[in-house]
Amino acid sequence: MAAFARRKAQRLARPDLSRKRALDARAAELARLLNAHERFCTTSSCDGRVLLAVGYRDTGIPAWDTDGGGIQKKNCTWLLVTHDPCAKGDVMTALEKCTGDVVFKFEPFVLHVLCRELQDAQLLHSVAVDSGFRNSGITVGRGGKITMAVRSTHCLEVPLSRKGRLMVSDEYIEFLVHVANQKMEENIRRIERFHKGLELALEAAVPTDTLAPEGPEKSRSVYVHRRKRQTIREQADPSGELEPQDDTESSLDLFAEIMI
Repeated sequence: MAAFARRKAQRLARPDLSRKRALDARAAELARLLNAHERFCTTSSCDGRVLLAVGYRDTGIPAWDTDGGGIQKKNCTWLLVTHDPCAKGDVMTALEKCTGDVVFKFEPFVLHVLCRELQDAQLLHSVAVDSGFRNSGITVGRGGKITMAVRSTHCLEVPLSRKGRLMVSDEYIEFLVHVANQKMEENIRRIERFHKGLELALEAAVPTDTLAPEGPEKSRSVYVHRRKRQTIREQADPSGELEPQDDTESSLDLFAEIMI
């Protein structure tokens, strides 16, 4: 317990290394909620974004040529990035700057959380999956570090140009923007479900260290929450409607930009 507390204090004391030096607004609310509990520590997040990215050629030289208007991000350059629905006009304007290979992308919400115990990670995983983040997972690293990743396959990645030549029509770009905006709206709904479900789950969870150490209670997991899971799910989504299935598209390089 003391080791986790020290690790959490060190982690939260580090400066924010993101481009804007601050958490995204929707992710910040979740980070505050989790970090207020001694069993959790958030390490990285993104509340979802639409972007135009220019990759690098095999030579390692940037495959674009502008007067510095882009945003450098590891092995690519961002010509456009927004955490809200975007407009076709903004995409077309950004494309005019580029002479390289451009990809249009939507990347959904992602959150990484250090957990003190495996049962803590299981609690978060349960809420995440119920909220639509079905690609979420738990990893246990060297030294027993337990990380819970909230993520989904609700992605989109489409190449638009090759060496500065636009390979698709304006009509198709308008269609892509429409699809990306729909995904952003669904992404926001999932974040809201996750936030509400997490609040309910944390309120309902009962740490076993508050229970008597003797008798049958001794073998119970850290949290007593399984029998309340259905109630929490119904309260978080009163409509009772099934969530749409995650899209089959996946973005393999989504987490390459995120340092845990």
